[in-house]
Amino acid sequence: MSGLTLDQAVAKVTAENPTFAVGTAEIRGTQYRVFSNAPDHIYALLLASRAAHGDGASDYLVFEDQRWTFDAFVQDVHRMARLLQRDYGVTKGTRVALAMRNCPAMLIGMMAISALGGVTVFLNAWWTGAELDYALGDSSPKVALADDMRTDRLARLAQAHGLHVVNLGTAHEDHGAGLSDVLAQSDSRFDAAQIAADDDFAIMYSSGTTGHPKGVVQTHRGAINAVFTWLMQAALTQLIEPPEDDSSPAPRPVILIVTPLFHVTATHPMFLLSLPAGAKLVVMHKWCADTAARLIDREKVTRFLGVPTQSADLMEAASRLGLTLDSLEYLGSGGAKRPAAQVAALSKRFPSAQIATGWGMTETNANGIGLVGRDYARHPGAAGRLYPPVQDVRFLDDAGYEVAVGEVGEITVKSPCNMREYLNKPDATAEVLQDGWLRTGDLGRIDADGMITILDRKKNIIIRGGENIACLDIEGALHRHPGVREACAFALPDDRLGEVVGAIVQAEGAVVPTEAALQDFLATHIAHFKIPSRIWVQAKPLPRGATDKLDRRGIRAACLADADIR
Repeated sequence: MSGLTLDQAVAKVTAENPTFAVGTAEIRGTQYRVFSNAPDHIYALLLASRAAHGDGASDYLVFEDQRWTFDAFVQDVHRMARLLQRDYGVTKGTRVALAMRNCPAMLIGMMAISALGGVTVFLNAWWTGAELDYALGDSSPKVALADDMRTDRLARLAQAHGLHVVNLGTAHEDHGAGLSDVLAQSDSRFDAAQIAADDDFAIMYSSGTTGHPKGVVQTHRGAINAVFTWLMQAALTQLIEPPEDDSSPAPRPVILIVTPLFHVTATHPMFLLSLPAGAKLVVMHKWCADTAARLIDREKVTRFLGVPTQSADLMEAASRLGLTLDSLEYLGSGGAKRPAAQVAALSKRFPSAQIATGWGMTETNANGIGLVGRDYARHPGAAGRLYPPVQDVRFLDDAGYEVAVGEVGEITVKSPCNMREYLNKPDATAEVLQDGWLRTGDLGRIDADGMITILDRKKNIIIRGGENIACLDIEGALHRHPGVREACAFALPDDRLGEVVGAIVQAEGAVVPTEAALQDFLATHIAHFKIPSRIWVQAKPLPRGATDKLDRRGIRAACLADADIR
């Protein structure tokens, strides 16, 4: 059975399915396309999703040895909302911080804050004194819900910031006793807030590598339009790539969360999407490939989304443990470009799964670009196509003019999913948000078929004697070498050329490649001026940040100092 084109599928779904009907709305003075029948706010999304979860008595949330049905989860959300309202005066507009590693309390707290019209402030669980101090001063939360370790860290700062810290225990260690003890002090009666679609929903801090991170202010409409965009993609895929056998009912979606819940990849296309999708949610405290493989096998997980390294780790773990993981239907990645060779390897190792890639930002509520299935196999180096139907994209030069199809420009997106602002940073906001368009800082190009290739971050361009070189180009070429597991490229200062290319690789296999061997290998794959002048080779994994992206700035600094970068 032949499928529809993307445009045909979008037209059919938006016309025939009222869930995905599209209208227009004026948001902060600009007209946008929006999902006209979507709930107005996150708490309404929770309540509206009750029907998607059947009788509400099946498992909804799984964390280690703890389980919640959907109805039990909603009940705990209401009890948490009652406690925050009664004991801490949380009301519409009150900022409440979450400071913990992945656990059910984060999800319950996030929804309870939303039910009261409060604003969730996501604090990076890896932050220590100075970083926490900055974020608390920047966002001014009234209350913080924390686990044991973060409670200790916040205690030293609470008085200075007028912060009430509520310790919910550490579910990974106390099996949920801390959360249960707190909720036992409350019933489920609370006064729900009147929340408008464009009210603030959350503040998430960008993972900046220099200076203080920026607080990205997200609205309810922005988050929900992103969720409905992903929900619609499943319907589009069924029309574009019809299944060969659609006689048997599809299994219930089961989503595994492997990335930190203080970042948008875990909260939006995983947790929030699970609500209207009727999915079961399985949450990992922290990443462990063997644990992930066993959970996928035990809970029959259908959807996995992580950084490319986690996909590679999962392949190795499945092979090592002798698990087929044939329940997987979707194996996605984001946060970094997947090596083309990995796309083919994943398809071979998990033949029942659609291999996918995606691009999004905290500033876009994670909405953006994606590619899945046969289309991804045909274009393994691309980022994908713009997710329809509420986004627009254009590519701009440094002066702000649109470049022609096929030319390199800064990816600039107009969408109701775009952030409202950078908290307390009007100049930074004005620099990236103009007339509803968000300048993303990513460089790429689009072809006549709408296929987008991301070349690099603007700040990750190496300018060698006037020639622009994308770090991703170098890394992609290095990944072709069989002795390279991962690679990171960066600029090295040069008196004559201004900058030259440097790189570091993690070697794998019995034979460790030398710097000279890698340079010779690259000479057959990329232009001479792109070949790194210096390549560091090591057996250890390359350092990564909180979102598991390579810490490019830290790596560069350590290599310049010729230091051990363990």
